[in-house]
Amino acid sequence: MFYYWLLFNLFALGMLVLDLRVFHRSGRAVPPRQALAWSALYLVLAAAFAVLVYFWQGHQAALEFVTGYVLELSLSVDNLFVFLVIFNYFAVPEEQQRRVLFWGILGALIMRGIFIGAGVGLIHRFHGLVYALGALLVYSGIRVCLAGDHQIDPAANPVVKGLRRFVPVTANYDRGRFFVRNRQENSRLYATPLLVVLLVIETTDVLFAIDSIPAILAITLNAFIVYTSNVLAILGLRSMYFAVSGLMKTFRFLHYGLAVVLVLVGAKMIAPDYVRIPILTTLAVIAGVLLISVGASLLYPEEKKIDDC
Repeated sequence: MFYYWLLFNLFALGMLVLDLRVFHRSGRAVPPRQALAWSALYLVLAAAFAVLVYFWQGHQAALEFVTGYVLELSLSVDNLFVFLVIFNYFAVPEEQQRRVLFWGILGALIMRGIFIGAGVGLIHRFHGLVYALGALLVYSGIRVCLAGDHQIDPAANPVVKGLRRFVPVTANYDRGRFFVRNRQENSRLYATPLLVVLLVIETTDVLFAIDSIPAILAITLNAFIVYTSNVLAILGLRSMYFAVSGLMKTFRFLHYGLAVVLVLVGAKMIAPDYVRIPILTTLAVIAGVLLISVGASLLYPEEKKIDDC
């Protein structure tokens, strides 16, 4: 089994390097058509992996992978809204957003692997933890529903405050660099705003992982399925951002759909001894809720505010 983990991680790392260093090494902004093509490629790769799981571990494992992938991909959409807020707040040039997302996603993969390994191990050892995680998901869903639009203040991030306290930060971006040296001050090391943006994204993703990891653990405790579905969903996140960043504000009801999904998955996690819900039913409900929220957003778009003359 170790070799399967190794091969999958080498594949994931290879796709990230191929994306950044080969196809997008020019440093220019990513055209929407190209981003859509990469997003489609990652969807095809996930579908191919589901087929591989089907022939390797059977029908049930394949369904668990697909359900976990759809769940993680839908929850990852929430990250896209936050990325948009962060990039707008710090006025990050579009051609440098790719670099931040590359390292941000790489860090997210490492953190998710740690969280998944710890979560599966703890649940196997302490079964009562399942109910606590289920309650956390229900609470998170209610919180997301009541919070409405995303409210985030990047400047209030404690990691950013700590960085600014110990390391001076330059005023301008420097060709995608995270650190620069000031030759006029004995080559003193300065952080650039790009490092600040990266730290905000990484710490924000940790908060998202607190919701998403328990959600997929409600689907399956197969660590390999949990990890691979999570990773394949995150891998396509960077391309998806550039493909739909201009359309994300259109889906005004999507966060309500995600809130409902979190509550339903949390309830499934709390009551496994009383109600057995087939994995196919779970997949259908998640997909249905998301389609309804997207459809409602398209049917009832937000009215544009017109300033009085």
